[in-house]
Amino acid sequence: MDASGGHPSRTIPPFARALLVFFLLYAFLVGVGLLEAGIAALGKGFQEGLLESVSNPISGLCAGLLATVLVQSSSVSTSTIVGLVGAGTLPLGLAVPMVMGANIGTTITNTLAALGSIRRADEFQRAFAAATVHDFFNLLAVAVLLPLEIATGMLRRLAAAITDVALEAGVRAAEPGKSPIRAAVKLPVEWVEGLLPGGHLAAVVLLVLGLALIFMALALITRNMRRLVAGSVERVMNRVVGKGGGLVGILAGIGVTVAVQSSSITTSILVPLVGAGVLTLASAYPITLGANVGTTVTALIASLAVVRPEGLTIALVHLLFNVVGILILYPVPMLRRVPIRLAQALAEAAVQRTRVVFAYVVTIFLVLPLLGVFLIQ
Repeated sequence: MDASGGHPSRTIPPFARALLVFFLLYAFLVGVGLLEAGIAALGKGFQEGLLESVSNPISGLCAGLLATVLVQSSSVSTSTIVGLVGAGTLPLGLAVPMVMGANIGTTITNTLAALGSIRRADEFQRAFAAATVHDFFNLLAVAVLLPLEIATGMLRRLAAAITDVALEAGVRAAEPGKSPIRAAVKLPVEWVEGLLPGGHLAAVVLLVLGLALIFMALALITRNMRRLVAGSVERVMNRVVGKGGGLVGILAGIGVTVAVQSSSITTSILVPLVGAGVLTLASAYPITLGANVGTTVTALIASLAVVRPEGLTIALVHLLFNVVGILILYPVPMLRRVPIRLAQALAEAAVQRTRVVFAYVVTIFLVLPLLGVFLIQ
């Protein structure tokens, strides 16, 4: 089997696997470059049509949520958003709520993971609460920060200011020919473009290749990083349980998620641990918040492959949204406990009537976002 799948992969030395991860990161950036090239090749008509379909913050929020649910990865959807913004197709004002929606959409993975213990009532109640505390925190963060963003553009302005500082400091020179990363990514993109005849068919091929490469590269990065750091993840979790501190938990969540390149893996590890009673919901909660921050690294990496500085700005918005959400909701005990209490109440109702689980998942992750995309224009 391949390097990410079956038993033969376990014989790959750590150094070789680390090199493979670097190659996959490069492939991921090439995927973002192909996506950007495909968008540019489609021309203004496509861009105008896309903007017409997502014309306000609410439909943008729902589109980001729905896209993440469909691909089961916020990393894929946020990287795609970075590519759209970097290509000049999607304005920052609409991309910001899309990123917020992606944050909500990614929580469906651990919510579904809790269903594995649905036949064991006590275990399921704990596991479902651990899964949905992530949902409720993200929903509350959006409820607070989206209206603020619409009224003031706070996140967008702050991210733009940081982008300007980074560019002035020479941290990231995205102009063609100045960035070695951009130049290295551009070579295979131009080679693929040279093989295609041009026109809309070529644009569609570039889009499909770009999305496929992003999806496959991230999946393989996640699997290989999980193998590289599997023992470390377990040690970190045990250490966090021993320390029991909120800040330690957040930092552990960030570290583990950056290492495995997937917040879904971090939170999906927590769900069975809480279900089994190894971890309390209060101890798992800050690790979940740290996972929210850690997952933003993927969008920041994706911004290295786009030409326009707005690509970096929207990646920074993703990071700021999660950090500011934690700063608003976590330090105040009364606010900190709200997601926990809501998750516990929903889990209690789910144990009494299992159809509550189905209704919750379908309503939050499918019905409401579909209505928002197609009816709110």
